[in-house]
Amino acid sequence: MSKYQYTVNGVDYNVEIESIEANTAVVTVNGKTFEIEMKQAFKAHPQPEKVEMSAPQAAPAPKPAAAPVAAPAAAPATANGTKVTAPLPGTITEVKVAVGDVVKTGDTVVILEAMKMQNNIEAECDGTITAVSVRQGDTVLEGSTLVVIG
Repeated sequence: MSKYQYTVNGVDYNVEIESIEANTAVVTVNGKTFEIEMKQAFKAHPQPEKVEMSAPQAAPAPKPAAAPVAAPAAAPATANGTKVTAPLPGTITEVKVAVGDVVKTGDTVVILEAMKMQNNIEAECDGTITAVSVRQGDTVLEGSTLVVIG
């Protein structure tokens, strides 16, 4: 389902959330499986839909009198592309990318602190960052769009 990497007191942990049903989660930590009971039931949200985009077509030569084309930084957070969303509510402690950065699947784009743990939020696909919707210190809810990869 989801994979995360944590460091606690200098010890690295690889965590994979295998399933969540009601208030029970099955997770694997460094290869060992645990069943975790949460105090409150987890509200499942649908995963964001991934959008397939074709390669950009060559643009015709610009006319000398034409206004310059807006830079990608002006793209709104709802731009076409794959939205990377917050898997749980928390506070943004670091934004590791900017508009225009090229990322590969698995690259950390944002670090989210939730329940006293640092969560590396990773790119779900290869592409270029077209929008960054959060800043360091922002508080986000589960499902909030963090960045958009075009």
